[in-house]
Amino acid sequence: MPLFPILNSQFLAMHIPDGFLSLPVLGVTWICAIGFISIALKQVESDYQDRAVPLMGVCGAFIFAAQMINFPIPGGTSGHLLGGTLAGILLGPWAGALVMSVVFMVQGFVFQDGGITALGANIFNMGLIGTFGGYYLFRTVRNLVGHELRGIIVGTAIASWFSVVVASAIAAIQLAISGTVPLLIGMTAMVGWHVMIGVGEALVTVSTVTFIWRSRPDLLYSSSKRINSDLSR
Repeated sequence: MPLFPILNSQFLAMHIPDGFLSLPVLGVTWICAIGFISIALKQVESDYQDRAVPLMGVCGAFIFAAQMINFPIPGGTSGHLLGGTLAGILLGPWAGALVMSVVFMVQGFVFQDGGITALGANIFNMGLIGTFGGYYLFRTVRNLVGHELRGIIVGTAIASWFSVVVASAIAAIQLAISGTVPLLIGMTAMVGWHVMIGVGEALVTVSTVTFIWRSRPDLLYSSSKRINSDLSR
């Protein structure tokens, strides 16, 4: 019998189940998730045009469907698209975080993918960190490399990979604080596997963003904001 039987495919998955986090960790992550969602609702209502609403729905449906497709990882587990960086690049961080939160709510309540009590933590890890961190890292890299396709590809690849790895590290810290698994073991297991899962995330995200940039560049959040700014002058 392994020393820590919790280190199985359920543990290595990014969606944290019920019973894995302590009450203080659950409380803090729920407060953070609810606070950010409340701010996101106000931000989207005041800053986004009506044309963004259909795109939010389409983006949410695509990410939800894409998360159902798993790719195998050696060792008996699997990975799937998280989509936070993709949502941020398409919709901006506020609308993207809102879409990701809705996706995780549907997954938790309808498909039992992740625990209901841990929903705040899952939204915080994958929805908020993945979307905000992914978007602003993408924007930073793109500004350094350039705004053309090369900069978009490099920025998307780096941001999507880092968003998965950082989210997995945060989840490992939460599990360690909760006393579920020692930090070193949890960090090694979660981050070690998600380094590879992040490669799949980067490939899917880069392919999607590149296709949209070639066909409808105005749908990318940065492009649409720049276009709207130009039109308003």
